[in-house]
Amino acid sequence: MTKRRSTAAAAWADRGFNGDDAAADPNQRTLQGEAIPMQQLNRDSMSSTFSTDTPLMTTVADLDHTLDMNRLNNEEHSLPQSLGAGRTSPFNPLDNTFKQKYAANVVSNNKYNFLTFLPLVLFEQFRFFFNLYFLLVALSQFVPQLRIGYLLTYVGPLVFVLAVTMGKEWHDDHARRRRDSEANGQKYQRLTATGRQVIASSKIRVGDFVLIEKNQRVPADVILLRTTESSGACFVRTDQLDGETDWKLRVAVAPTQKLADSAALFGLHGTVYADAPHKDIYSFVGTLRIAHAGEPEVTLPLGVENTMWANTTLASGSAVGYVVYTGRDTRAAMNTGHAKTKVGILDTEVNRLSKILFLVTLILSLAMVALDGFKAVWYVTLFRFLILFSSIIPISLRVNLDMGKSFYSLGIERDREIAGSVVRNSMIPEELGRIEYCLTDKTGTLTCNEMELKRIHMGVMAYTLETSDEVTRHVRHHARSQQTADAAGAESLTRAHHGGKARRDMPQRVFDMVESLALCHNVTPAEDDDGGGLRMAYQASSPDEVAIVQWTEHVGVVLSERTLTTMTLRLDALSEDGEGEAPRLVYDILHVFPFTSESKRMGIVVRGRATGDIYFIEKGADVVMAQIVQYNDWLDEECGNMARDGLRTLVVGRKRLTRDAYDRFDAAYQRAKLSVVGRASAMRDVVADYLENDLELLGVTGVEDRLQDHVRTTLELLGNAGVKVWMLTGDKVETATCVAVSARLVRRDQLIHVIANLRAPHEASDALETLRTLPDCCLVIDGDSLQVTLDFYMDEFVQIAAQLPAVVCCRCSPTQKADIVRLIQRATRKRVLAVGDGGNDVSMIQAADVGVGLVGKEGKQASLAADFSILQFSFLGRLLLWHGRNSYKRSAKLAQFVIHRGLIISIMQVVFSALFYFAPIALFQGMLLVGYTTVYTMAPVFSLVLDRDVSEDIALLYPELYAELTKGRSLSYKTFFTWLLISIYQGGALMLIAAWLFDTEFIHVVSIAFTGLVLNELLMVALEIRTWHRWMAWSILGSLAVYVASIWVLPAYFDPAFILSTAFVWKTVVITAVSSVPLYIIKFLRRIYAPPAYAKLA
Repeated sequence: MTKRRSTAAAAWADRGFNGDDAAADPNQRTLQGEAIPMQQLNRDSMSSTFSTDTPLMTTVADLDHTLDMNRLNNEEHSLPQSLGAGRTSPFNPLDNTFKQKYAANVVSNNKYNFLTFLPLVLFEQFRFFFNLYFLLVALSQFVPQLRIGYLLTYVGPLVFVLAVTMGKEWHDDHARRRRDSEANGQKYQRLTATGRQVIASSKIRVGDFVLIEKNQRVPADVILLRTTESSGACFVRTDQLDGETDWKLRVAVAPTQKLADSAALFGLHGTVYADAPHKDIYSFVGTLRIAHAGEPEVTLPLGVENTMWANTTLASGSAVGYVVYTGRDTRAAMNTGHAKTKVGILDTEVNRLSKILFLVTLILSLAMVALDGFKAVWYVTLFRFLILFSSIIPISLRVNLDMGKSFYSLGIERDREIAGSVVRNSMIPEELGRIEYCLTDKTGTLTCNEMELKRIHMGVMAYTLETSDEVTRHVRHHARSQQTADAAGAESLTRAHHGGKARRDMPQRVFDMVESLALCHNVTPAEDDDGGGLRMAYQASSPDEVAIVQWTEHVGVVLSERTLTTMTLRLDALSEDGEGEAPRLVYDILHVFPFTSESKRMGIVVRGRATGDIYFIEKGADVVMAQIVQYNDWLDEECGNMARDGLRTLVVGRKRLTRDAYDRFDAAYQRAKLSVVGRASAMRDVVADYLENDLELLGVTGVEDRLQDHVRTTLELLGNAGVKVWMLTGDKVETATCVAVSARLVRRDQLIHVIANLRAPHEASDALETLRTLPDCCLVIDGDSLQVTLDFYMDEFVQIAAQLPAVVCCRCSPTQKADIVRLIQRATRKRVLAVGDGGNDVSMIQAADVGVGLVGKEGKQASLAADFSILQFSFLGRLLLWHGRNSYKRSAKLAQFVIHRGLIISIMQVVFSALFYFAPIALFQGMLLVGYTTVYTMAPVFSLVLDRDVSEDIALLYPELYAELTKGRSLSYKTFFTWLLISIYQGGALMLIAAWLFDTEFIHVVSIAFTGLVLNELLMVALEIRTWHRWMAWSILGSLAVYVASIWVLPAYFDPAFILSTAFVWKTVVITAVSSVPLYIIKFLRRIYAPPAYAKLA
């Protein structure tokens, strides 16, 4: 049981946040018979009121002004967003049949259902040319005039291939369906008039009242009705939806929050209007009309601040929500792309080569018919030759490649170095060896989302975590000296040392810095009792500020309480040695100036209760604070040092205000707030004129978002491998830039070029022209600028950005992430890998050629939707450089060898037909033809999946080898035609010599030719192996033994007496030597005079 005492509740209760004013708000219009509120919060107002850029606490006047400004700003935005077919659902209805017309609340990542499985799988298979070709060949065998040999010879392999593929697809889709069932089976509590019901997530429907506990995932889009905070306020984590790490404030509807308990909800009746489902997670237009029995109906406008979207997580207390969108209608689902069937580039290349093989087959068939003089019904003969030469396109190629994919997938899952990895799409492991662009999320993927204050610099002194005890001693020394000097009590500790620019001792300076950090923020303290005793916890919209307040607590100055108008600090530094209860310092909050992305700073005006001293404290980015603080000669240098170390810097300044100075500022500020035109700019000008000048520079803080283990080395590894890394994040520009530097995505000597706040096409054009002159920079661009650039200069942007070594895109929505993936694919024709850990990354993962999901702290959504699931980002290096290399190289070799195996037997058939008067008669029939590609050669050929060209250590030590793979040289037109020439030579040599040596008995010709063919293939496998494995040797020897044994059980094809003769043996050796020895010699010479790059390292 958790006992929570949060001052957030008191703060919002002091504010008097209720729906009375909203209900009486005349700014409403009616559209299609439903109330459309004119007061709603769009994305901009959220960022300035309830999101990451606003402290929870401010003065009453400031909050009133902020809400008024939001109303003015939103009037021009809300109406267009509300146009369209909205939905109206009853609130606490007597009849629940209306719920059935809305989408079920199910998560679905599977590709097939019972009805679509067979047609979709067949369609996907017959998209490949060689599968379609063999389907036509198999069907042709049902025509008597075209039949050659046994029907099973042609139909059997095709059925086997399809059966294996369908079984594999069913297995993969069944695994996806099972994982979806786990997500859909998560338990939630539904409130009913008779009590609470525990139901599965999939049973939740529109109109339900759902109870959501702390740290529980929100199962559907809900309107917030009640929270455990008396004020109705709560925080939600949205990093699984929008990628932003900051907590968001949400507020319950006032009339329902004021009810005695949740059971009282069932005494209310009315309707809920909501706009039609759409993707925008930052906007919502709704209206709640409710009435209690015997009371008039109340109409309340609903905005995004009253909602909790699916896949967000409740961060504080518990809450009751009214479900308004479910399943595919939720914001999360609408920002998630549908799973597509991914086809690897190697499969595409093989499909392209099969078309060339068909042309070869057609040319050879036409040549046979032409050389025979187009006699009689030549077109029937042409078709018979096409069927006879169909081995040129080996149907076993699909079987071998699919079996190879399964083997590679098994190797990935069993690799102890990347333990816990799961292959969810076993059709594309070769793609891991062809990646040229890696698009990665930041929060939870590169970082742990754990902020920590690492360093404080105060001009003459610097402190780190290791020296924080020295800071504590300074704080204790200063506090004791003040107690000694002033007998008035602990609350007067801040009275001394305000005599202009008089020189102060180090303890005083350290205390001033710590005190300012403990006061200037938007953090709200709370105490949790989780069974192990009370502990201090903090709620805030920014993890940076929590890290700073946690550091002040660590050094002995604790933020113990905060209300709307006051803040209390507890000096634990004085009580650590048992000197009694820690003294407390109480401050009045006079004004708060929120942080915004434009101002890049936050300020607060406080007054000490005991002394009456008034201070203006401000912290912000060095680029703006450098113009506000007093002259100094160290700020720029130290900020640069921290930035190079990947720390997020904040400059802290303070100014003491006399009573007269504060009164003059307050009067001017109140006048500015009454301005009708240019109110916001007038208020900013007053703050700048009266407060933001000549601040005393207290120091600089450096906060680190801790990176995951080995992220830096992994990114360096990928960079050396020729993989361009793009970081796509929902965080701010400053945050993303710091992480990029910290992760070494940006080199120390590399220029960071920032493009932000673009609004017009001409600005985007100028920015691109500047970027064109910086070919080696790291580009950092925010979401709005990116959208403007893509809208007007898409091709130019991609052409320039694709050449940069690193790109960071900030404030990206889930849809934007997926769009960037597709844009790179379309513009570069390169293979793109996307890696992420959150629900907001699913669209990007599904759009990429290879999607990699991390099992994150907030769930497994990305992992379940990905092709490959790993536990940490550092596994990516081994996944690509080792497993990707092996998968691609082995499949390329396997594909070419299977093609060679089909070509050589077809060439022998061509020579045989030419020698015997161009008759379409099969040279090898029945068991010989089937056995050739199965029991005699399948195991040795498939054993090539065990081969490796370099060792594991070499592959990881020299990542530059990976860059060679992306050029696709292992399977290209050059290698294909090389194998074609080899097949023509070997097939021709085997058949011609066999016919020349044994021209008396046809069965002898077949025996010697087939024996030479099998031995030749076994020798060719041995020739291609670079690293021997014991199973390779056993497969070759075992296949040879099976062939020898089959001679005695197939008397229809072999003459045992002839096989045992000396002539057969030595002539077979001659034929085999002529066909294979020259290739051994050529390969030996190439290894000496033109070795591949990897051979030089191995």
